[in-house]
Amino acid sequence: MKLSALLLVVGVGGLWGQSVALQPLAQQVRRLEDALAFLGQPLPEEARRGIAAGVAAEDEAAGVKQIEAALAPFVLARVEINAEARVKVERGAARAELVQGGTRAFLIQVVNLAHVTSPLVVTSPNAAPLMESYRRPASRERIGAAELRDRWAQFTFFRRAPLMERLSGLELEYVVLEVMSRDAGQRAGLLAFDVGQGTQDIGFRNDISILFEAAPARRIGLEIRDERGAATTASLTIRDGRGRLYPNPSKRLAPDFFFQPQVYRKDGETIELPHGEYTMVSTGGPEYVARTARFVVDGKGPRNLAVKLERWIDPARQYGWYSGDPHIHAAGCSHYQKPSEGVNPEDMIRQIAGEKLNLASVLTWGPGYYHQKKFFTGQDDRLSSDDQLMHYDLEVSGFPSSDSGHLALLGLKEQDYPGTAKLEDWPSWNVPILEWAKKQGAVTGYTHSGWGLQVMDGKIPSLAMPGFDGIGANEYIVDVTRPGTIDFIAGGDTPPVWELSIWYHTLNVGYRTKIAGETDFPCITDERVGLGRTYVKLDAPLTYRKWIDGLKEGRSYLSDGRMHLMDFAVGGKQGEVKAAKGEEVEVTVEAVGLLDRVPNRELQALSYDQHPGQQRVYWTIERARVGDTNEVPVELVRNGKVIATATIPADGKRHRVSFRVKVEGSAWLAARVMPAAHTNPVWVKVGEEEIAERESAEWCLRAVEQCWSQKARFIRPGEKAAARAAYDAAREAYRKKIEQARDRSRE
Repeated sequence: MKLSALLLVVGVGGLWGQSVALQPLAQQVRRLEDALAFLGQPLPEEARRGIAAGVAAEDEAAGVKQIEAALAPFVLARVEINAEARVKVERGAARAELVQGGTRAFLIQVVNLAHVTSPLVVTSPNAAPLMESYRRPASRERIGAAELRDRWAQFTFFRRAPLMERLSGLELEYVVLEVMSRDAGQRAGLLAFDVGQGTQDIGFRNDISILFEAAPARRIGLEIRDERGAATTASLTIRDGRGRLYPNPSKRLAPDFFFQPQVYRKDGETIELPHGEYTMVSTGGPEYVARTARFVVDGKGPRNLAVKLERWIDPARQYGWYSGDPHIHAAGCSHYQKPSEGVNPEDMIRQIAGEKLNLASVLTWGPGYYHQKKFFTGQDDRLSSDDQLMHYDLEVSGFPSSDSGHLALLGLKEQDYPGTAKLEDWPSWNVPILEWAKKQGAVTGYTHSGWGLQVMDGKIPSLAMPGFDGIGANEYIVDVTRPGTIDFIAGGDTPPVWELSIWYHTLNVGYRTKIAGETDFPCITDERVGLGRTYVKLDAPLTYRKWIDGLKEGRSYLSDGRMHLMDFAVGGKQGEVKAAKGEEVEVTVEAVGLLDRVPNRELQALSYDQHPGQQRVYWTIERARVGDTNEVPVELVRNGKVIATATIPADGKRHRVSFRVKVEGSAWLAARVMPAAHTNPVWVKVGEEEIAERESAEWCLRAVEQCWSQKARFIRPGEKAAARAAYDAAREAYRKKIEQARDRSRE
């Protein structure tokens, strides 16, 4: 039998005559709403409207009363802490309905007349701290049948953000208690509450007996097929009529992640659901259409659910463009299973397969480094398939050099820097690490490039000088001047102006680094892998080496997976094109995108550096939508400036976009749909003329000075002379670029 979960939220009642301030109550209740939504147990719309009305009330007492009335139907019990910190509890109005294998949310009101700030504690003789051990025969024999039958639940408070571990001291507030039920049917639970030793009330008034009714769960088989009829893995988001998620996030264990609404299931696996009505949204990532199915679970069925995935585009099979996310993690940030170790390859491959990535780099980094590095082999992980590769590599994050900017090192043969026994032994700036990686043939880049490069304007490239005070592409401004040292900067997961400005400036002085799309799952976003993607053009079969080499060579584009800019060419060629000054060339790109039918005005209204809620979606086709239409602008960029625009419908169909451009001198050209997709450049070369935009060269020189001012203090004394020499060499390189620009202006 599986363990069910019950969510209790503790609040306060009967305080209409008390002096309760509306503003702190309103703020706490708003956070409670967020917590319940996060836990997959959102309040009904009617209750949310009642809360909103109470929050907006002009009369504070009336507002408190409205909030309390809106929450009353969900109150399982009321806890009062009197002026002497004695605790008593009484039953509320909520129906004590549980579900086997799921969770239920209730509110318990807390009256805190003593203003204590201790944690609220719950105990129960029905609690089973190690419920899983009861499945083992030896454990059952030791416990005995009667005790096993009586200890049917677990009771633990939810103390994570957005709620707090302790009571706040407010007279009226809410906390969350998770109660898990092993069984179906009627079960009695005795719950006792206190706020520390000596706070229990006399006469057993601090405990309450509640008769729960747990609905049985039904195990349902899943038949999951892809667009070709083959067995596959799908993303499934399942909710009941109240909007509650299944399986409930709060008690998920890997391979299911509590911070995601969806779960990933393979063909032939199962899901357990109690009787009720459900909707299930199934998809295979951004290259698929999301389908919604409705079904009823009752005593008659269903025994199985059929899921058929439907693609709207297949870049790999149709066009030879293979998707990849070169920056995901199996430890740290949102991961919760043994945070010092993270999750295993079996958990990560499910995420990759469910989002239909052709390739993913699982980067070992500071958190979990010593455990996760054991999965590094220098080869594709054994769980990979022909069209879905998982490869463990390294992000230099949480290392001594991290202040200079985090590095992605792809294609390593060895993962330990020479002469090091622990992370603290690594170099304290990036150039030595990049040179070591390059000796192995690695492809190198900066991750989450925009951090530390914030500017206030929206111009690309911005001439404002950022702080160079973060962990993005900061020391990049130095590394790019050293031939063969750095291959790409990564975008898609930080604000686009910050990412693109530094890249455009270095392109404008002739450096040919590339841009890649990444997610940094589950750190910048924990919604899903592959929100930011890199698509690489290559001939089958897919290999990790071919893919990262394609990224290095620029046969790639950044994308959100719903906007594609394929086969960008100048005069039918990629890479470098020779041309004469005054010559007219044709620039082409194959553009295909898909917008949702209904515009997301909330997302559209955000500025480029704002993100919606927890998901941090900076690059998405929705932000590129023209008004309320289904159209997006495809822009042609020359040396950082938009010189032509063509508008296409984002209707899932392929549109050939063509521009005629007069060659005015050596330049780089790229296509973009802002902020959804960006190609890598094609370089137009006129004779021996070099690209040298004076404003960009001057910006780069100032940027070296700014970067040194922020990073020098983090470099060890024994390494500072070499670092200073590298920075001096970068300054000299940019001074030469400025002179080249001046020479061109005199011609």
